[in-house]
Amino acid sequence: MKTLLAALAALMMLAASVAQAQSDVDLNAIKTYLMDNAGVLQENGARLQAAAESYYMLVDGAGFDYATLWTQQRTAVITALLEARDAWLIASPLYEQVEGVVAGTPSLAEFDVILDAGASGEDDPEGGVMFDLTLRDGRVLARPGNLFGVLESTLWGTRSDYSSGVPADINLNSALEFGEILPDANVLLAAAETFAQYTRDLGAAGEAWQPTVEDAFTALVVMVPTMSEYFGAWRDSRFVLGDASEQTDFVVISRLADIEDILGGLIVVYDNVRPLVSGADSAQDAQIYQGLQDLRGYVADLLVQEQGGRVFTPEEADIFGTEAQGRAQAITGQIAQVAALLNIALPE
Repeated sequence: MKTLLAALAALMMLAASVAQAQSDVDLNAIKTYLMDNAGVLQENGARLQAAAESYYMLVDGAGFDYATLWTQQRTAVITALLEARDAWLIASPLYEQVEGVVAGTPSLAEFDVILDAGASGEDDPEGGVMFDLTLRDGRVLARPGNLFGVLESTLWGTRSDYSSGVPADINLNSALEFGEILPDANVLLAAAETFAQYTRDLGAAGEAWQPTVEDAFTALVVMVPTMSEYFGAWRDSRFVLGDASEQTDFVVISRLADIEDILGGLIVVYDNVRPLVSGADSAQDAQIYQGLQDLRGYVADLLVQEQGGRVFTPEEADIFGTEAQGRAQAITGQIAQVAALLNIALPE
């Protein structure tokens, strides 16, 4: 009887210790990380909208005669489009750096669907984006897919229905290259306006959010084991298949760069719960931390090779994706074990 009472007392003391440790963990750095990125994301959302408005005014002033506009106001058109592209190129990696937080936090996850991950209603009737884009000419693009994807395929001309069909030597090198076609001004403006609004909404939701230990662990176990999905998108992209790729997005930033950014954000999340994990199992903490660092390094090495000129084959992409997914699943299993030890509820 005394032994049983002693064991119960020990369990109660452990539970109290765990509860106290959880309450002592300061997760404000995760919120600060999100809000810093969200602020710059909003700035570039506004830049993109302003550039799209400038382009629309040029097109409207030319009576939507894109060929004549290109002939007569080439410099103004190039200025507007390069400004819009630059804003997108800054915003995209910024978002990837916080995607782990946004997509892995239930109260914020809707923004990931809207901005970066959601399919069109046609491709995913149940889980695709729920918004429509209403264009100034009266057309409605019903549930078109995530806004980064719509904007990318419009700005770089990978979807003919988002394009004017008029070729344009935007870099002025006397040769028509990939992406050199004038976008449909109506589509670009509607997507840019909606993107700017949702980046503001994300900032407001982030400001109202108070991260919890459950949020942090949920983000980790939801987002770490997604390597196969991202590597699959990389395998099917222009970075691997070249002109044979049929993808309309992931055409200007390699998915490898996205993966590295996502993992960097998840490491920030883990850094903020490390004291709690270490207090429960210091050896497990060291393994998780090193595993995350090694996984990011693995992806970074592939990216360096790609940026150095190596073109990987689809078969190689599958091999690398399988390796990355295996590592990610092992790390996730360790995180889940610690969560169980700490009595932290995780999603099924």
